[in-house]
Amino acid sequence: MPRIFLSFRKADSRWMRDRVYRTLSDRLGAAEIFKSGQSIPPGADYAEILRRQAAECELMCVLIGPGWLDARGEDGVRLLDRAHDWVRLEIATALRAGNRVVPVLLGDATTLPDASVLPAEIAQLGHLQFVRVPETHLPDGLDHLGDAVTDLLPRTASGPGRGTAPAAEPSMTMTAHVSGGGNAYQAARDQTIRPA
Repeated sequence: MPRIFLSFRKADSRWMRDRVYRTLSDRLGAAEIFKSGQSIPPGADYAEILRRQAAECELMCVLIGPGWLDARGEDGVRLLDRAHDWVRLEIATALRAGNRVVPVLLGDATTLPDASVLPAEIAQLGHLQFVRVPETHLPDGLDHLGDAVTDLLPRTASGPGRGTAPAAEPSMTMTAHVSGGGNAYQAARDQTIRPA
C-alpha cells in the first residue's frame, strides 16, 4: 500500500503537481505514492479507494496552488464549502486518522490558507508547517520536498533510500515580509538557514 497520499485539485497547478509526483516517485518509488489518476485501476470503486488510502497513508501531501482555496463550481459555490468535495474529504479523513498532513505550497506567491477561511473539519491545515516548491527555484524546491518527505517517513529495513541513516540536520524556514518598500520577489521567497 502506498505510504504517501497526494491530495490536489485537478485544475490547480497541474504541471507543478506532475513534477512533485515524478520527484517523489523517482526518490521513493512509484508504488509508495498514491495519486488518484495513477493509482486507481479502471472499474474500481474510486470513492472507497480514496477514503481508505487517505485513512491509511503515513503522510498526506496537500498540494496547494494559487487556485486551490477559491476554486468554484459552475454554480459559483466554493468547492471547499461543499461537504462532498473530494479534497475536503481526503484531508478530513487523514486528520481524523491522526496521519501526518503536510501542506505543500506550489509557486512563489501561494500562501497557506488561514484556518478561519477553511471548513471546521480541516481548519487544522491552516496551522500546519508547510513546504514550499517555488517556481523560481524549482529544482532546489523539489529536492527540498523530497528530503522533507523522506525524513518524515518512518524508516524501514528495506527499500530505496531507507535503513539506518544519519539524522537530518535541523533547518528553520524564515519568510521575509517587506513593508514600506523593498523587493516583492525577496519578500515572497523562503530562505532556509542551517545552523552551524
